[in-house]
Amino acid sequence: MIKRFIIVLVGLVVVFGAIFGWKAFVGKKMAEMMSKPQPPAVVASAKVKAQTWQPYLHAIGSLVARNGVEVSSQVDGQIRSINFDSGQTVDKGDVLLQLDDTVDRASLQGLVAEEKLAELEFKRQSRLLKQHSTSQSAYDTARASLDKAKAAVATQRARLKHMSVRAPFSGALGIRQVDLGGFLKAGSPIVSLQALDPIYVDFSLPERYLAKLSAGQQVLVGVQAHPDQTFKGQISAISSEVQQKTRNVQVRATLTNKDHQLRPGMFAEVRVALPVRQGVLTVPRTAITYNPYGDSVFVIEKKKGQQVAMRRQVQTGEARDGRVEITKGLKEGDEVVSAGQVKLRNGQPVKIDNSVKLDAGQVHSP
Repeated sequence: MIKRFIIVLVGLVVVFGAIFGWKAFVGKKMAEMMSKPQPPAVVASAKVKAQTWQPYLHAIGSLVARNGVEVSSQVDGQIRSINFDSGQTVDKGDVLLQLDDTVDRASLQGLVAEEKLAELEFKRQSRLLKQHSTSQSAYDTARASLDKAKAAVATQRARLKHMSVRAPFSGALGIRQVDLGGFLKAGSPIVSLQALDPIYVDFSLPERYLAKLSAGQQVLVGVQAHPDQTFKGQISAISSEVQQKTRNVQVRATLTNKDHQLRPGMFAEVRVALPVRQGVLTVPRTAITYNPYGDSVFVIEKKKGQQVAMRRQVQTGEARDGRVEITKGLKEGDEVVSAGQVKLRNGQPVKIDNSVKLDAGQVHSP
């Protein structure tokens, strides 16, 4: 038993000795490797620049015609002629539709004849009154009859005028909604008419921006129908009240629209220009490493005659055109790593190579 115990004990000493010896050997090799200077990491760099930025207020809106109506008739009648085509451009006063006025014109002739008769009777009573051959009552009756006849003629002529439906303003017509020979009731829609130049864009902004808005302020508008174009305009009106439910203020801007590219009802992305900001510090977007605990960059510094990358926490602001605003943590002229920072360690030597162009939209995360 004593021999077995000694053999087991010796075996355990040998095994544990081998384990600890191997660990010591590995630790020594790792220490040797760590003590050796590492080759510099190849990175791209960029300078912190001070730029002039144009800030904007962003909003969503809709395009609205300067004038827009559903053209309709004020009187009933059968459609005798249609003088327009769907989508046509018309001028103010153009006759769009003519109702059958045969009966009304005949009625006008009868009323004109009655007016002439009433005028003759009035003149007769006027002469007789001067000769004291008629009463004042007969004279007044003749005068009232003449006025009534004139009013009847004027009413009939106005009705005849309404039988011709005219464009109330210049603009572009929509789709025709009536047919030749159909009976048109007063107030029934005939066609949509929209004045397209200029055109309005209506949008709303939170009340906290009210002090930053003024008439004449420039706006930039984008629409999905023309994604590569930006339309310029100016604020023409600001609502006199703030909506209680949303606490937003309604704003209207006016845009030129000579080519009629913009149409009422279009969805619009609106940017309202604010005063220009000078000296905005920016870095390429690729230089920022985004973390849940804060954003950071690697700043290139010189230590012991070589360039090293030092991690530095920064505060970022607005991003545009591939660059990010730095509000805290850097100063103008600082050099930061713009690519290759994924495997960098704090204090690691680096070698700068800016021969490769970078994608400005790329971002980094740990």
